[in-house]
Amino acid sequence: MRALLIATLLVFGMQLVPITAAAQAHHQVFEASGSAKLNQDMRKLWSDHVIWTREYIVAAVGDQPDTQSAANRLMKNQEDIGAAVATYYGKAAGDKLTTLLKEHISIAVDIIKFAKAGDKTSQQRADAKWHQNGEAIADFLSQANPNWPRATLVQMMNAHLSTTTDEVVARLTRNWAADVRSFDAVYDHILMMADALADGIVKQFPARFAATPK
Repeated sequence: MRALLIATLLVFGMQLVPITAAAQAHHQVFEASGSAKLNQDMRKLWSDHVIWTREYIVAAVGDQPDTQSAANRLMKNQEDIGAAVATYYGKAAGDKLTTLLKEHISIAVDIIKFAKAGDKTSQQRADAKWHQNGEAIADFLSQANPNWPRATLVQMMNAHLSTTTDEVVARLTRNWAADVRSFDAVYDHILMMADALADGIVKQFPARFAATPK
């Protein structure tokens, strides 16, 4: 009888191990899926940012009839990014970021206009304003999240402005090979930036991404 009881317990224990392991794996998948979704959402938003910026550059430089439509969609993207940030930092913070990003786009529009006209003085002034706006975005984000150091964000914003400028110049000079290379650089950089922003949110709000039993 005693031997039968021990055998039964051993069999039950062997069955319990894979069940427990499966439950732990489900826990881990659930946690990963929360942060993975945020990462995917951030990549989508910031990919839209550079894709619609490119659509605007191509249309504006070529004096195409869809220029204003591209501009409108690009501005909508800034609202989308602000709304995403508002999910974690509140509506006022989301609205503030939207305002800063719309300024970022408006200045870029001016830079393209001045570059097309060959007005280097106005272009340089607008470029300086563009970098000031980039620093304001970095200030805002670094104050919201300690996992986003200001110096790192300023560097990221400067790289974003630099790669976008290369894209505009290549398009204006009809250097198509450089145009393609510059957009590859823009896109690679923005994915890195989106990942860094997503990682910072997960670190700041770990409870919102922790697995919960079902």
